[in-house]
Amino acid sequence: MAEHRSMQRAALLDAARSLLSEGGTEALTFPALAERTGLARSSVYEYFRSRAAVVEELCEVDFPLWAAEVSAAMERAETAEAKVEAYVRQQLELVGDRRHRAVVAISASELDAGAREKIRAAHGGLVAMIVEALAEMGHEQPRLAAMLVQGVVDAAVRRTELGAAEEPGAITEAAVSMVLRGVRG
Repeated sequence: MAEHRSMQRAALLDAARSLLSEGGTEALTFPALAERTGLARSSVYEYFRSRAAVVEELCEVDFPLWAAEVSAAMERAETAEAKVEAYVRQQLELVGDRRHRAVVAISASELDAGAREKIRAAHGGLVAMIVEALAEMGHEQPRLAAMLVQGVVDAAVRRTELGAAEEPGAITEAAVSMVLRGVRG
């Protein structure tokens, strides 16, 4: 029974990823989850009390995997500057990944304060990954620089997801160039 519940929960999360990727938060409804998984709508409520609870669990499951991929890319880099570049490139490479697209589609305004704080903490952990590299590069305020670097990444993600006129590769190159010039500065 526990294994069946675990499989159903995983199926619901997978369906939620798809819905968020395809249509954003508006597409994530309990009727849509029920339809995608073959469950009765009332059964979905046995697993999640609200749409925010689904989103919160997606973040808890997917964000660490995404952060691990960014961390692994940085570990393969040999210099501090290469680590910063890997940090930016890997995040932008993940934009097309369903897990990332689902996390990005989440509107923090729909979540309760506890869920927003968990997401903020997860993002803080991601930003903390490059503080040491920025300090190695001699940046006087590595924490501030890390937050600003993440701001450039976030803007590039939004630009890419909007289907901007620029190719995703061009957006990535512009973001990497801007970040590296800025942190060398």
